[in-house]
Amino acid sequence: MKKTLFFAFLTCCFSAQAADNKLHVFTWEGYVASEDIAAVDQLLEKAGNPVRVEVIKPWAEGPDQMFNILRSGAADLSFLTLNYIKMNHEKTAKLLQPIDTSKIPNYEKVLPALREIPMGIQAGKPLYVPFGGGAYGIWANTKKITPADMPKSINDLLDPKWKGHLSLTRGQIQPNIALALMAMGNSPFYINDLIVQGSRNEVIKLVDKKSEAQIKLNQLYAQVGSFWDGAPEFPDNLWLVASYGIEIAGLRAKGELWNLVKFKEGNTVWMDTMNIHGSLTGEKLQAAYTFINYFLTPAVQNRVVNSLSMVAVTRDVKNPLIEENPNFFDPTKFWPPYELQADNVMKSMSNAAMRASGITPSGDNN
Repeated sequence: MKKTLFFAFLTCCFSAQAADNKLHVFTWEGYVASEDIAAVDQLLEKAGNPVRVEVIKPWAEGPDQMFNILRSGAADLSFLTLNYIKMNHEKTAKLLQPIDTSKIPNYEKVLPALREIPMGIQAGKPLYVPFGGGAYGIWANTKKITPADMPKSINDLLDPKWKGHLSLTRGQIQPNIALALMAMGNSPFYINDLIVQGSRNEVIKLVDKKSEAQIKLNQLYAQVGSFWDGAPEFPDNLWLVASYGIEIAGLRAKGELWNLVKFKEGNTVWMDTMNIHGSLTGEKLQAAYTFINYFLTPAVQNRVVNSLSMVAVTRDVKNPLIEENPNFFDPTKFWPPYELQADNVMKSMSNAAMRASGITPSGDNN
C-alpha cells in the first residue's frame, strides 16, 4: 500500500514537472557538471528557447531503478547504460523515442563503430547517442605489482600470491561470471548466449557443482580478500581491484598508480548513452538535442577522459585507450541485455561460489 501511494505521489509530482520549462536530466553522478548546465542554458537562451537544464535526483544506480524513474515521467533525458535499453523484454526501450541524428551536428564526430550497435537500435533507428564508455576489468596497483609480475591471463589471478589481494563485486555478479567464462576460453556472455539459443541442457550442466565453470568460479572467489558492494575500494592490501574504471582518475590525482590489466583474453566493455523520453515534444525536445550536441563537444569529451577515467566516444579528442587499442570497443565484448533466466543462473552460480568460500551470500537464509 505504501509503495502504491509513493508511486502515485511521484506520478503527481512529475506530471506537474512536465508542464514546467525544465529539461529534467537523469544521470550518473559526475556526468553533468555545473559548467555544462551553464553552457547549455546559454545556448538555449541564445536560440530563444525558454527551457533550462535541471539535473534531477536521485542519481542513476542501475537498470530497475532507471526504468522506474523513466516510467514515472520524471526524466526527459537520461544516461542509460547501453545494455539497459533492451533488458527485460525491452521495457525501457518502450519509454524512449528514436533519435534524429540530423539534429545533432556533432554526431559526425562519433566513432563509427559506436553508432549502430544492435542492442540500441529499434525499427532501424537508434534509441541512444554515445556519451562515454570504458572497460570492466581488473585494475592493478603498480606501486605494489611490478610489470614482470603483472597477470597476463585471467587464469593468473588464481596464483596463490594474489590470495587476499584481489577484490571483486558482490552485488553485480555478472562481471565475475564473465571472468570465469573467459578464463575457460568462452565468450564472457556464454550463459546468456545459451539461453537465447534455447540450449537448456547445456545451461543445466553449468550449474552443476562439479562443472568446470562452477569450479573455476569457486577458485576465483577463493582468491578474494574483499567483495565490494556499491563501489570499489582501493586499500593498501588490495592490489587487483575489479572496477568499471571511473574511480581511477581520482586515485591518480592523489598520487596512486592504478592501470588496467591487459589480459590476453581481453576485457568486457560498456558504454553509457544519452536518451530522450518518448513523451518529449516541442521546445523541450529541441532543448534535449541542444544538450546532446553539447555533450559531444571536446569540452565535455575531454572531461570524459581526464576527469571520469572513461573512453571518449568522439574522434576529435585525445583518447589514450583507443590509441593504444583501436579495437577497444570490440562489438563482441559489449555487455548484452541479459535474459532474466541467465541472470538467475549466474546468481545461483555466484551464491554457490560464495558458500564454497565460507561467505554467506546476500539474502541467503540457507
